Amino acid sequence: MITQENLKELQTRINDLYEYLEIEKKQVEIQNEEEKSADPSFWEDPKEAERILKQLRAKKKWVEEYQEINAQYEDLVVLYDFFKSGDVSEDEINSHYQAVVTLLENIEFKNMLSSEGDDLNAVIQITAGAGGTESCDWASMLMRMYIMWAEKHNFKVKELNYQAGDVAGVKTVTLEIEGDYAFGYLKGENGVHRLVRISPFDSNAKRHTSFASVYVYPLVDESIEIQINQASLSWDTFRSSGAGGQNVNKVETGVRLRYKYKDEDTAEEKEIIIENTESRSQLQNKEKALQLLKSRLFEIELEKRNAKRDEIEAGKMKIEWGSQIRNYVMQPYRLIKDVRTGTETSDVDSVMNGNIDDFLKSYLMLMGQRPQ
Repeated sequence: MITQENLKELQTRINDLYEYLEIEKKQVEIQNEEEKSADPSFWEDPKEAERILKQLRAKKKWVEEYQEINAQYEDLVVLYDFFKSGDVSEDEINSHYQAVVTLLENIEFKNMLSSEGDDLNAVIQITAGAGGTESCDWASMLMRMYIMWAEKHNFKVKELNYQAGDVAGVKTVTLEIEGDYAFGYLKGENGVHRLVRISPFDSNAKRHTSFASVYVYPLVDESIEIQINQASLSWDTFRSSGAGGQNVNKVETGVRLRYKYKDEDTAEEKEIIIENTESRSQLQNKEKALQLLKSRLFEIELEKRNAKRDEIEAGKMKIEWGSQIRNYVMQPYRLIKDVRTGTETSDVDSVMNGNIDDFLKSYLMLMGQRPQ
């Protein structure tokens, strides 16, 4: 049953949120930036104007979300008075209380996403490991998991590149997840995901271990300037294999971009390869591939900054791309466990149906991204 102490605790958390989010400061900045945007000279520098408007939209959203949780809390206090006088049922007050708690937790979680790039859309690339059909099937299961997670958050999903497995599943797939803070939510999914199960492709019903790698990076927008050396770019085209249509396997609409660059820290020569088959237009696929290249270069720069931060901040667990991050065991017992955070659940079906927020949140908490 809800008590007065529960309400006091909620009020304290909401007051803390007001301070964390600097609501009063944001309201002043919103007023100033709206006045600035009304000036006729505002659009003389379109890129700067778009940057300011993007910041303005973000600040407005934070203020609106705070006002919403505050209003919900005030309604809860009124409802609690009715509950004490016997005019409202216990189920009704409990339901409203839980709704307020959930909304507050979501805002607190979102406030943890304060690193550069966190607010951007995400690109997620899933690649099957060694093991043929079994690994390709596992990669397709992960693809489904992330798509279902995105749908639960009302995010949009675009398929940018898809290479089917020889028998079943997918060899590699690249998805764009469009939504507020998509990269911030998903950045902890970088690494190798390990599956243990009885293989449906083995007539002897033996237990198999499969691996798939997941690579997540932020999709840059026009407000972020990334320099590309055109002399280091080369292109290939190929026939796109997709879900039917006259262009499929007839016209070379698929593009493969190769970009060679030198790592400034190690002087090592490196190459980025990006394939895109999203559109039936080769030109549109090239434009998207260039955006993905800029996104990869931006992510590489973020990684360098984070590495320097981790060197300074002792006690933080450094997560390397390529490390095994999570085990999904379906036989002989059922358990999914994150090897970095220790977060685990036996509800395998729920996780595979996209309910991965507990894993995402525990990673962010591990990395110390708490409200300052």
